[in-house]
Amino acid sequence: MDPALNQIGGLRAQETGFIAGRSLDEWNAAYAKVENYFYALRVRNKTLLGQLVLRVLDRAMNRATAEPDHSATQLAVEEMDRLIQEWFAEVLQIPPERRDRTLSTKGRLALLLADMPGKWQDQFLRPGPWPEEFISAMREGYLRAGPDFQLSKMTPRPFDLGPLTTLQHLGKIPYIRMVLVWAIIVLFFVLVFKLTHEQ
Repeated sequence: MDPALNQIGGLRAQETGFIAGRSLDEWNAAYAKVENYFYALRVRNKTLLGQLVLRVLDRAMNRATAEPDHSATQLAVEEMDRLIQEWFAEVLQIPPERRDRTLSTKGRLALLLADMPGKWQDQFLRPGPWPEEFISAMREGYLRAGPDFQLSKMTPRPFDLGPLTTLQHLGKIPYIRMVLVWAIIVLFFVLVFKLTHEQ
């Protein structure tokens, strides 16, 4: 990973051990996080995987000096999510006013339903134009990804404790009965013990 990061960060990283104000270890951790995410999306082509990760890290490095309070991993994850959402919006032709938080989730599901890992891996995060079959499969998968999520309101209801509520209404009577039953059982065992151990 270090040679690839050095290539992005320039020769200065080799001299100082830092790229865009962050250590190489920090960028390596960001690299691993982004790579694992793409791997979870089933991008298995190593060359493509490396190119995509470096593309995300390049975007994160461009922000890094202006945002010193964010870690390299945080910047990389934000840029990865932004890049993926922009790509989903382009492929699915969703105008900016209709984009919402579910775009990323439904887009990832559409990728799997369209069998991106099996058939269209080379199209992932690639700029258009894309094959018509791929676009159709993605749109169909996006529509199948489920209805729009809606916020629902739940009103609190009292708990039904079943038989415990009847015990509460009976007062001390059940407790007296229980104590009497246990006292009879204990007396029975004491009597049996005395009868069997007397000689």
